[in-house]
Amino acid sequence: MDILNHNNIAETTSWFRTAAPYISKHRDAHFVIAFDSETILTNSFDSLIYDIALLNNLGIKLVIIFGARKQIDAQSRSHNVEINYHDGLRITHKRSLDIVRSVIGQLRLNIETKFSFGLPHTPMADAQVRCTSGNLVIARPVGIRDGIDFGYTGEVRRIDIRGIHEQLDLGNVVLLPPIGFSPTGEFFNLSYEAIAARVATDLDADKLIFVGKKYDMLSREITIEQAENMKYICPILTAAMSACKAGVTRVHLLDRDQDGALIQELFSRDGAGTLIAADSFETTRKATIEDVGGIIRLIRPLEINCVLAKRSRNDIEKEIAHFTIMERDDTVIACAALYPYVKNEIGELSCLAVAKNYQCLGKGKELLSVIERQARSINLKVICILTTQTAHWFIERGFQEAKIADLPIERQNFYNYQRNSKIFTKKLY
Repeated sequence: MDILNHNNIAETTSWFRTAAPYISKHRDAHFVIAFDSETILTNSFDSLIYDIALLNNLGIKLVIIFGARKQIDAQSRSHNVEINYHDGLRITHKRSLDIVRSVIGQLRLNIETKFSFGLPHTPMADAQVRCTSGNLVIARPVGIRDGIDFGYTGEVRRIDIRGIHEQLDLGNVVLLPPIGFSPTGEFFNLSYEAIAARVATDLDADKLIFVGKKYDMLSREITIEQAENMKYICPILTAAMSACKAGVTRVHLLDRDQDGALIQELFSRDGAGTLIAADSFETTRKATIEDVGGIIRLIRPLEINCVLAKRSRNDIEKEIAHFTIMERDDTVIACAALYPYVKNEIGELSCLAVAKNYQCLGKGKELLSVIERQARSINLKVICILTTQTAHWFIERGFQEAKIADLPIERQNFYNYQRNSKIFTKKLY
């Protein structure tokens, strides 16, 4: 028993240490989480609510949107109300509108009740999640399309972002049902996916997360261009692409049946679902000899200002295999080099440079992540850097100050005492 307890403690400690950077990163971030009607019916739905409550307690600002299609269909059949769809949208006439109102109202109350659960010895104990809703989605009717009158089916006209911000700033979770209200005093049945995409866009959300069916036909990471080719077999991609094109940088698709998928996706390096990112028209790849000129043009101003140590063209040509570049429209906009000391399980990150026009767009951080993945792939345990003017940038990304003696002997022998660079290291977990 003591051994088991010790193992459990070690695993828990290791997980917390791994998750710590993500916990810090996500604090005060804005996430939009949307789940479909089938998710509400699964046995794992309570666990999803627990995990959302956990995110709220970690200081993440949350907007939750839910779907109701399956429940509305079931209620319509029980009342002998005809069910019609066109182009993926429900046709909502007067008789079905009462069913929509009843079903969505009941679902909202049920979800609010789950957020209120707080008995001792449960995952929700002392959670104190305040859930709020309201007329925050302004809608207009779809009208007549392809000769079909969609009745009380609507589309998003605008989002009351100010109202949402006011609630989020109070620490509340904002819960939005798949309906919207019009200035004429009517309400309309809306697509929850469309609401989620629009809210994430207007809120400038850090993440848009869809929880639904198993997306096993998709890769772990796909671009908008790839999503465009797959939207017919996975309709949720339409909303994901809409959000990405409008500026949401990260859209995640998670399997509703995978317990803990939300936590794993947000607080682990490997994640648990599919990530869709906007195509920035940039390519990151290993450098070739043809890239030497572009690298020189990029790093020369930094060498002149003594930010980087000087390298001759001959030096770069000889060491080109160590370089990785980021290019846009055949132009090198960022570069970095990794020099591995395999015996010591240490890699030196060197010559990290980003073109001036891209320095505020996170390209340095992206390239650093690429270099770290490269280091892990060859079983390096530590990455080190030597710098004279960018210490704080690296400190903010997990590096800690070290000594010359922490460098491999081969690298110590080439340390430039005149340049007097500071040394920082980072463990690669």
